[in-house]
Amino acid sequence: MSPDPIRSLPLFLEKVWGATALDPWFPPSEKQIGEIWLTSDGNQTSAGRTVGELLGRSPLLVKFIFTSERLSVQVHPDDKHAAERGHANGKTEMWHVLRAAPDACVAIGLRETVTRERLREAALSGEIVDLLEWLPARAGDTFFVPAGAVHAIGAGLALCEIQQNSDVTYRLYDYGRPRELHLEDALAAASLAPCPQPVARETAPGCRLLAACPYFNTELIELAGPLPYRPDPTRVNILVFLEGEGALGGSRFAPGHAWIVPACAQPFDLKPDGAARLLRAYVP
Repeated sequence: MSPDPIRSLPLFLEKVWGATALDPWFPPSEKQIGEIWLTSDGNQTSAGRTVGELLGRSPLLVKFIFTSERLSVQVHPDDKHAAERGHANGKTEMWHVLRAAPDACVAIGLRETVTRERLREAALSGEIVDLLEWLPARAGDTFFVPAGAVHAIGAGLALCEIQQNSDVTYRLYDYGRPRELHLEDALAAASLAPCPQPVARETAPGCRLLAACPYFNTELIELAGPLPYRPDPTRVNILVFLEGEGALGGSRFAPGHAWIVPACAQPFDLKPDGAARLLRAYVP
């Protein structure tokens, strides 16, 4: 019997830079929620479970990110650097902007190439903030963050993040917050150059390829009416609903839902109640 799509469940993580306004994707919170992980683990809220256990074996991880303050200036290792330090894999990611304050921005890469010693000095002094390439962020924008890119997320944003399934982050600078920095690991993993952004392209009516790399492809699908969905017989798809409600086969979808479509699942129909938007992510 062919497997059915599996609804992922949210895991809410409190962060010092998080926010309380999580709607319309999730209910408002009294706590500062910064990250919401979507995993297929139905026991994800059980006491005593570690982040490592929750990551599991899936090659991709989907998150919603909400910010009221700037996040740290940080870098993720590539697979080689990660393996040298005992981690399963590195971390390349992308962000799709869901909501943005008028002055919201993100930083990806450096404005110009620098030496490793210059990056070290700037991280220690805080000048690193001025070395970053800050980009305005608006709802509907997409940003690609390859492993090694020095980056930061600004305040006033709601993002959907698709990433390699890793929780390895090295902080270079954290605005004086009393959290651990990882200067030597970050400097070893960091790219010292600017990081050009790819351009999205339409691949079919109502479908745009937002990001493509060896680790994942992510498409934005606009639904204006029913869509017969034919699961890929060779790979898992992840469907992340951003706007609109409707039916997914015999189940209901809504904003903030993520569904894992196993390889060889039975065909089903996506039937939005009105217009709907979703991301589809898969390992190429």
